Amino acid sequence: MLTPPRTVVHRGAGLYALERALQRRGFTFVAGADEAGRGACAGPLVVAAVVLPAGRRGEIDGLTDSKLLTPAARERIYEEIMVRAMAHSVVVIPPGEIDSMGLHVCNLAGMRRALAQLAQRPEYVLTDGFSVDGLDVPGLAVWKGDQVAACVAAASVVAKVTRDRIMVELDRAWPGYGFAVHKGYATAEHSAALHRHGPCRVHRFSYANVAAVADRGAPRSTVGVASGMAAPETVAVGDNVCMEGGLR
Repeated sequence: MLTPPRTVVHRGAGLYALERALQRRGFTFVAGADEAGRGACAGPLVVAAVVLPAGRRGEIDGLTDSKLLTPAARERIYEEIMVRAMAHSVVVIPPGEIDSMGLHVCNLAGMRRALAQLAQRPEYVLTDGFSVDGLDVPGLAVWKGDQVAACVAAASVVAKVTRDRIMVELDRAWPGYGFAVHKGYATAEHSAALHRHGPCRVHRFSYANVAAVADRGAPRSTVGVASGMAAPETVAVGDNVCMEGGLR
């Protein structure tokens, strides 16, 4: 039996080209997964998964990596994703779980859970930057996937908007830290508040800057200040993206 040729998608082909190419190969339901809050030293990690419909129904004006959007644009696009998406899911991982299990482990587990909770079972999965093992469908890790694949960009928007809303609520519960402004990242304002008030329950005590202020010393498994922890075995995709089928 002849092996079908690889499909090559050029990065300049547009945000929807990768999913369209997968759909032409028979993968009708393509899910994207992404997270928000990896680099924050307070608040939860939020992971989202999204399946967009094929064709023009899945095209959302202005969709791109959530970090490149203004807060108003994110909110508008979030609402449109909620209307247009065939399926979407969100997993919220609290700081204590990140401290006990580690950031990358929580990130992978969150992606598996978010993908498993989708009402529409995906036939192919795209993730941002690193692969997720343990899935029963083929998938591809795409470097800067939230700027390359529409479903990943949609997941990044859903995760970011969800997390920002949570941080605004946490600001009401824990005033004085500025969570509504910096969203838990290690800004100068946040660092000053940490030294002034000490950490609260929603801080990540496994992060070196929080542990130091808490006078606990640096635990063996601390991570750098808002480092985001570069994931091991990152699959970097160069100018072109090559896709192959098969179970992971």
